[in-house]
Amino acid sequence: MENETFIRFAVFLGLFTLFAVVEAWAPRRVRTQPRKTRWVTNWAITIANTLALRALAFGLPLLAVGAAIDAEANGWGLFNQLGWPAALEVILAVLIFDFAIWAQHLITHKIPLLWRLHRVHHADRDIDVTTAIRFHPVEIALSMLLKIGLVYVIGPSALAIILFEIILNGTAMFNHANIRLPLWLDRFVRLFLVTPDMHRVHHSVHRHEHDSNYGFSLSIWDRLFGTYIAQPEAGHDDMTIGLEWQDDRPSRLGWSLALPFRRK
Repeated sequence: MENETFIRFAVFLGLFTLFAVVEAWAPRRVRTQPRKTRWVTNWAITIANTLALRALAFGLPLLAVGAAIDAEANGWGLFNQLGWPAALEVILAVLIFDFAIWAQHLITHKIPLLWRLHRVHHADRDIDVTTAIRFHPVEIALSMLLKIGLVYVIGPSALAIILFEIILNGTAMFNHANIRLPLWLDRFVRLFLVTPDMHRVHHSVHRHEHDSNYGFSLSIWDRLFGTYIAQPEAGHDDMTIGLEWQDDRPSRLGWSLALPFRRK
């Protein structure tokens, strides 16, 4: 769609800046590592992700939005057969894709090979807005393949995919942000959306805690499937973020990109 990339990037940059400013103004936790070192690494990883998707596009020209346009042109997918109202299809598509990302996230914690990739995200020793963009390029490519496959099965409009991607990116930055919500507001918002305090539990060093709260956008899936934990056992101020590498290695670009291929 025309201007799709510009619109998505503008929204992303605007929300990133907003959450970064709020983090600096009212942080939830004291940082364990310098922001500059971590941010350079996390931004470099997301640049690598962008290049990986560009490379994927050479071999698979239709990424998620292009696949939606192609499916609609050929009448492929459930929604392209039903002819339901466009607004209803958009809402259903966003819900279906949000659940799919929740399920994908859970699976990356359960399958050892996928967990090796996903550890790059969890190894970050602080959690802030840049953690939301810290995913290994191979994991990002696999996630895109999942979305493309689901597009051809469901047949959502290109608009639905664009809205879903904007919502997913925006809520992921929100719930990874190191921001302090008033407790009353957190309790209300998490009835619908994943809040920073809710998602921070997922980044605990303890396995039983980081195997919970898989949602990026809607909080309903964790409640429905029994993977919801309200608060970390040690409390938000005293909990340890990250995995077993409690040193400077996770803030290094080369180490982070090579992590899935290390023996331990």
